[in-house]
Amino acid sequence: MRQRSLTALAVAAAVAVSTAGCTVERHWGGDTAKAGSGKAKVGLVTKTDTNPYFVELRNAAAKAAKANGAEFSALAGQFDGDNDGQVRAIENLMQQGVNTILITPSSSTGVLKAIQDARDAGILVIALDTATEPADAVDATFATDNFAAGEQEGAYVKAALVGADPKLLMVDGTAGASVDTQRHGGFLKGMGLEDGAPQIKGHTNANGDQSLAQQGMENLLQRTTDLNAIYSMNEPMGRGAHAALKARGLTGQVVLGSIDGGCEGVQNVKSGQLAVTVMQFPRKMAEQGVLAAVDYAKTGKKPSGFVNTGSTTITDKPLPGVESKDTAWGLQNCWGGTE
Repeated sequence: MRQRSLTALAVAAAVAVSTAGCTVERHWGGDTAKAGSGKAKVGLVTKTDTNPYFVELRNAAAKAAKANGAEFSALAGQFDGDNDGQVRAIENLMQQGVNTILITPSSSTGVLKAIQDARDAGILVIALDTATEPADAVDATFATDNFAAGEQEGAYVKAALVGADPKLLMVDGTAGASVDTQRHGGFLKGMGLEDGAPQIKGHTNANGDQSLAQQGMENLLQRTTDLNAIYSMNEPMGRGAHAALKARGLTGQVVLGSIDGGCEGVQNVKSGQLAVTVMQFPRKMAEQGVLAAVDYAKTGKKPSGFVNTGSTTITDKPLPGVESKDTAWGLQNCWGGTE
């Protein structure tokens, strides 16, 4: 781990997000606002501050904090996987004297020491979106049940094949990441398959990135074009897979599914680039996290365990046995903007 210094902390603070009625000032040497004091001081640490999903989560948290009279600060890693940046952000928020930290950990294990330091200082720590390993490294987790979301995607793709034997390519995220593992496993369960099944014709890891997904899919298509189904772990990777399929004129023969529920992803379903997406609800995660922080500041009561914030299948081609909503509903409930 890189040496941490006041200079590095200042750099991390520079990416803090300020919103009306909220604060991002650093309070060096400040005491943590005590639980039960009634004064909620909430800090948010996201994986990045540019991904639309985390922008939505940050904005929702800021709005909820303002509505409930809480002070609010937001920091982020510089890139997905920036564990050191998140550690510095946690240290910075502790210096500010927050009594709750909400965090979407870049790695389920990469920031555990910093989280424990915060908890030892009396700070409530809640994971949003991504669980830690072990889960009880934080006080509570408010997130999508990612295994269930993957299972929803798989169930739809299987139904859309109408009994045909799957010929599947899989576009995974970051190897070893909990969200990737859970969605991958859930999808296979929904399809009625297991890892290593002969119906799986290939897979690629694209780290959530659209360009990497397109390159990976192009490589897979050089090996075989005899396929009828594609799993993508999130919508940017789904778009990358679609671009590779389109270049080879294969879009009409493939059922392509994804997970996220961003407004752009819902538009992709509406336009036919994706057959289905499974929507998650970052706004709900953020709001519930802030409300728990406010309650903790007032009463000292901590939430515990895993709180599932839900997921909904979005498609304009509903299928028997698969509960879903159409894209009109999806566009009313999606997060982020469209390009």
